[in-house]
Amino acid sequence: MTRKLFVTTALPYANAPFHLGHIMEYIQADIWVRHQRMSGNEVHFVGADDAHGAPIMIAAEKAGITPQEFVAQIAAGRKQYLDGFHIQFDNWHSTDGPENHALSQDIYRKLKAAGFITSKTIEQFFDPVKNMFLPDRYIKGECPKCGAKDQYGDSCEVCSAVYAPTEVINPYSVLTGATPVMKSSEHFFFKLSDQQCVDFLRGWALQDNRLQSEVANKCREWLDGEGEGSGLGDWDISRDAPYFGIEIPDQPGKYFYVWLDAPVGYLASLKNYFDKTGRNFDAFMADPTTEQIHFIGKDITYFHTLFWPAMLKFSGYKVPDNVYAHGFVTVSGEKMSKSRGTGISPLRYLEIGMNPEWLRYYFAAKLNAKVEDLDLNPDDFVARVNSDLIGKYINIASRAAGFISKRFNGVINTTWATSDDAFLSNLRTAAPEIQALFEAREYGKALRAAMEQADLVNAYVDANKPWELAKKPENDAKLQEVCSRLLEAFRILTIFLKPVLPQLATQVEAQLNLAPLQWADVTSPMPDQHQIHPYTHLMQRVDLKIFDQLFDAPTASEAAPTTTETSSQIEPLAEEIKIDDFAKVDLRIAKIVNCEHVEGSDKLLRLTLDIGEGRTRNVFSGIKSAYQPEQLIGKFTVMVANLAPRKMKFGMSEGMVLAASAADEKTNPGLYILEAWPGAQPGMRVR
Repeated sequence: MTRKLFVTTALPYANAPFHLGHIMEYIQADIWVRHQRMSGNEVHFVGADDAHGAPIMIAAEKAGITPQEFVAQIAAGRKQYLDGFHIQFDNWHSTDGPENHALSQDIYRKLKAAGFITSKTIEQFFDPVKNMFLPDRYIKGECPKCGAKDQYGDSCEVCSAVYAPTEVINPYSVLTGATPVMKSSEHFFFKLSDQQCVDFLRGWALQDNRLQSEVANKCREWLDGEGEGSGLGDWDISRDAPYFGIEIPDQPGKYFYVWLDAPVGYLASLKNYFDKTGRNFDAFMADPTTEQIHFIGKDITYFHTLFWPAMLKFSGYKVPDNVYAHGFVTVSGEKMSKSRGTGISPLRYLEIGMNPEWLRYYFAAKLNAKVEDLDLNPDDFVARVNSDLIGKYINIASRAAGFISKRFNGVINTTWATSDDAFLSNLRTAAPEIQALFEAREYGKALRAAMEQADLVNAYVDANKPWELAKKPENDAKLQEVCSRLLEAFRILTIFLKPVLPQLATQVEAQLNLAPLQWADVTSPMPDQHQIHPYTHLMQRVDLKIFDQLFDAPTASEAAPTTTETSSQIEPLAEEIKIDDFAKVDLRIAKIVNCEHVEGSDKLLRLTLDIGEGRTRNVFSGIKSAYQPEQLIGKFTVMVANLAPRKMKFGMSEGMVLAASAADEKTNPGLYILEAWPGAQPGMRVR
């Protein structure tokens, strides 16, 4: 029976380009989708940008554009990544689309009518400098459970604890560094603690293998909790203006928390796609045979396995059939970090000419059905690609196709390909197992099984030595049969690898003069006297040296979006320097212990600075147009500490404080002195 599948990946937040973790997730899902399509199933694979929330609002404000313009600039860059890595979504949308506004508000109204929405006045952190309530992710501090520092205000990345922002120890605002104050506000809640929700989630999350065992066990912990009750608290689904999001019906100045409308974006993207292609969204989602599958990262399982299914269930929508979580990507055993030299830009990967299917194969070879981190190691990468793809798989075609083209006018002989042929039997017998492994997302095992078959085929090459047969014309019949067998084996191996290597499979289909290969084609050999096209090289080996370029600085096209007007205010970058040049500049944290006007100067302020030397320094700074002295006293800034003293009209200046400004200070006269975050002490070196 043909399956009807609705498949999604987690929606990337629309404040930055894709990173390698996004690409890994999309490749994982894309492989599964391609496998399903090769099996003859109906699949609708959709994605979208997660466009709402305070971070985007704040980033757009800094860029001097609207949130919609900011998101549009990010969205415009998505296609080059998806096309570049052969990731074939049917539709890519935005959570700010009209479908998502309508669906989110509909779900809210239905939850409210069913008695699952309540409201209460809460105490919430407020940034007195920014003059706004702080979203959870704009509060940081120490985890109340394990004590880990620099954890967000809603969950801990170290121990996976989930908590209220008010529980954070020593909180501070990510926006300004200020200590937040408490203010009252009416908020709306989804009653996740309702016994109906708890009972539903126990059945949904803990039965029928909807979740991986690791995720199900974590859900059990969340459901059981500690102390009385289920362990689930009611979920705050509202945010106060200013906020970029979807308005809550009949509640002016109140918006849905981004985690309410973001997953609704899955449905909205599918509806947008169906509306464009003339399909009935409501009928498809109401069909009991429709399967809803989500691929996500392990860091967002709480939202996808508790809030999302419960929200759908009690608003009358279809609940997910499966949620599949994966781990993070590390590089040579370390978390990806540009500063540590372990950051990899996906676009950089493409721009330096690395084959996207090298990465698809490498990721697939290391992916399984568990929630495990995946490590990208350059030496391992080179070994796997060159050994498996070049040395085993492509080697088969390169050994056989040339002889067929040159000696036999490109004609395949398959009179030997009977149903009981032992050579074909091995390959055909392996197919159901490999197909089942793709179904179970055990891609690493599937590729190992495929390469075991490739080893057997290469053993046949070595045993029959077509290059030796070609030396004597009397061996022509045998040579044609051997090479035809090898190309038939190559065709079947291509079917095994096609979900992972779609572009390479397309090249093979063209060279072998075949229609797009499906799983069912494993049992149907090429017809006798089939004409193939001349062989051309299919894939290059990877050279380890190319990784030196991969770890270079990210491409300029991955910079944060700016408008033409804004970017024209930014000075061109200075001439490139080496790290040794930078090391000559001694930057130190300086406390401004006093600040005063300079008599006779329209531009200068006199700063008295402490950089931990046991004395203070006198520095004149041209920032009078931007600051009053009382604004700066007690602040911590950054100064160049090893600048030669300069004798000025008003006295000796013993260094220079750092401030930012636009290229044209006449049209954009702002000056912004650098300020250190709380915790920095006078004399600390800035590296």
